[in-house]
Amino acid sequence: MGSNRRSPEIGHRTSFGHWEGDLVAFRQEFGKANLTSLVERRSRFTILTRNPSRQSAGVMAGIDRALKALPPSLRQSITFDRGTEFATFLTLQEKLGMTSYFCMPSAPWQKGSVENSNGRIRRFLPLDTDIALVSDKELQELVDRLNNTPRKCLDYRTPQEVLGEQIAILRAG
Repeated sequence: MGSNRRSPEIGHRTSFGHWEGDLVAFRQEFGKANLTSLVERRSRFTILTRNPSRQSAGVMAGIDRALKALPPSLRQSITFDRGTEFATFLTLQEKLGMTSYFCMPSAPWQKGSVENSNGRIRRFLPLDTDIALVSDKELQELVDRLNNTPRKCLDYRTPQEVLGEQIAILRAG
């Protein structure tokens, strides 16, 4: 069920598998296409998925496709804002076993990881980008750049390294 009361463990980033999601929209004159930005809170690992519109069913289907390959322990929860594109959040519980949380109105800081990531994304894909003209290869290159940039908050390791180490631990265990 959707809630705005995450456990302290999620807030403190002490475990993996807690995500934040947001829509990255572009100017309306380019059509309804947009991106869903997903960020794993502890590792800051970023995933971008394409959406043909803001319709919730399509947005949720993209999140499902992006996260279903991960081990269940790496897809425990997700935090969204209160946009209508996240209205069918229960499908994530049904398909992936993920709990959904929602920010309080006008409190985007409650999903600060994805907001920070969106700022990084906007350096490369500003509002006036026609996302339909950005190839899948270019989009993947951007994701790779984000996930392979060392971060001070990760002791100068990359999101890819941090999440990759956790996946290796899970597979070995």
